[in-house]
Amino acid sequence: MPEIATVISNRPIASDYRHLILSCGALAASARPGQFFQLLCPQPVGEKPFLRRPMSVYAVQADPCRIEFLYKVTGAGTRGLATLQSGDTIDVFGPLGVGFTLDRQWRHIVVVGRGAGLATLAPLARAAAELNIRVTAILSARRPDLLVSVDLFQTYGADVIGVTDAEATSGPANVEKVLRALIAQDSCDAFFTCGSARLMRVQQRLAHEFGIPGQIALEQQMACGIGLCYCCVRDFNVDGEIISRRVCWDGPVFDLAEAMP
Repeated sequence: MPEIATVISNRPIASDYRHLILSCGALAASARPGQFFQLLCPQPVGEKPFLRRPMSVYAVQADPCRIEFLYKVTGAGTRGLATLQSGDTIDVFGPLGVGFTLDRQWRHIVVVGRGAGLATLAPLARAAAELNIRVTAILSARRPDLLVSVDLFQTYGADVIGVTDAEATSGPANVEKVLRALIAQDSCDAFFTCGSARLMRVQQRLAHEFGIPGQIALEQQMACGIGLCYCCVRDFNVDGEIISRRVCWDGPVFDLAEAMP
């Protein structure tokens, strides 16, 4: 259900991202890791973004009720978001979609994210800590200064491994080496991933080889966010049968084994 939230802060972090913190109602603050909101962005000068913009949850707080988003300014909608200042209001619709699921029997999960996935996966750090599940986060970016979720993961006790293009450590071969070492150490009860098709395929292969479950949050263009427009349909391989699903309604979190590039 839509509600009007109030901007607490909207500040730049790193060189490409901004961190938006909103004061909101209890429903919005109940969002689970992996869920998203449809934001009605302000119109920047000379531009008229029409549709709401889907934005994954970066963090939530129940008392006082707050919700946070981490976003990259890439188009008219996010340019509009960047104009928001403390005290401004914004129409938010959510929480929407199917989020991540944590099994209380897991002792150690591995999170692998890149780009926007760094924000989508971040809430898992707190959720896992509350269940006494250890987290190793492999965070990938073009440069070290773009590893924007490191502090949040470390706040909740996660071990963070940063890999970057600039340091030639972010390639699938190196990430697979790191993942295999974690599996050998019995430190990988499940995979969680978002943001890179190449790294997704590495995890799918290892998950199949070692019988490890996994979940993936998919990024997809959306219009309505509630499954009515069928703008976000993707194909999934379910036991050898190709099935179409709506990312906003059936996801955005899916079984890792079923996801297709």
